Amino acid sequence: MNRAFSRKKDKTWMHTPEALSKHFIPYNAKFLGSTEVEQPKGTEVVRDAVRKLKFARHIKKSEGQKIPKVELQISIYGVKILEPKTKEVQHNCQLHRISFCADDKTDKRIFTFICKDSESNKHLCYVFDSEKCAEEITLTIGQAFDLAYRKFLESGGKDVETRKQIAVLQKRIQDLETENMELKNKVQDLENQLRITQVSTPPVGSMTPKSPSTDIFDMIPFSPTSHQSSIPTRNGTQPPPVPSRSSEIKRDLFGAEPFDPFNCGAADFPPDIQSKLDEMQEGFKMGLTLEGTVFCLDPLDSRC
Repeated sequence: MNRAFSRKKDKTWMHTPEALSKHFIPYNAKFLGSTEVEQPKGTEVVRDAVRKLKFARHIKKSEGQKIPKVELQISIYGVKILEPKTKEVQHNCQLHRISFCADDKTDKRIFTFICKDSESNKHLCYVFDSEKCAEEITLTIGQAFDLAYRKFLESGGKDVETRKQIAVLQKRIQDLETENMELKNKVQDLENQLRITQVSTPPVGSMTPKSPSTDIFDMIPFSPTSHQSSIPTRNGTQPPPVPSRSSEIKRDLFGAEPFDPFNCGAADFPPDIQSKLDEMQEGFKMGLTLEGTVFCLDPLDSRC
């Protein structure tokens, strides 16, 4: 089994698990922007993205535009990019979608990560400039990923296959209920036809008063053409009303309501939970690669 993440042995986590699990770790940085990349991992991939965004930053700087400041909130739930004053969320990157995170060893201010966009499914490389915190932020993202992966396994990740089996069984039960109802309707139709054939009429020209014929049990046969309330029994009482077909459909042969998988544990099985679990499992299985490498191979000024 592949490791959930990879990092150098000499790196140590920066925060306690409680800080990232119950709260978040804030960092201030300048946001150079994001750009689409072809691959989810790789030093060359992020190096090209950093070079591209640095060049765009210098053009904006020459035009008098300042690099926007952002606040990063890192927790086991993801990396949020907020506007510092209004706290408006500009980007929300879930950890299982982050596949690569690195800081620049020649420029202690630059760090970057690659995240798969939730809507377009494209891989985007986000590049930041932080005052002497690039390596710490990289390690914090790595620690948050590690904790989120462990929490995923403990809370539900191990049950992905079990949930799939439950969904298959629920579908099978639903099919059996439908088949059961169709058989009940066929049986009812056959019983009705049998009763109709048992209804006899008095001989032509008979002078005896007309009265309902009886079956071999001296019972008045059921007639679908006559109203139930108009046929008295021999003791003069009315027979109990026959339940309508619509009410029969709501119950099975044992008098219980048919099983409905969509109404059973709806809070525990929302319609899209399976796809979300599969997505998270796939993302965590890919893992997060942390690297400290060299991005600045050009003479561009690295200072903001």
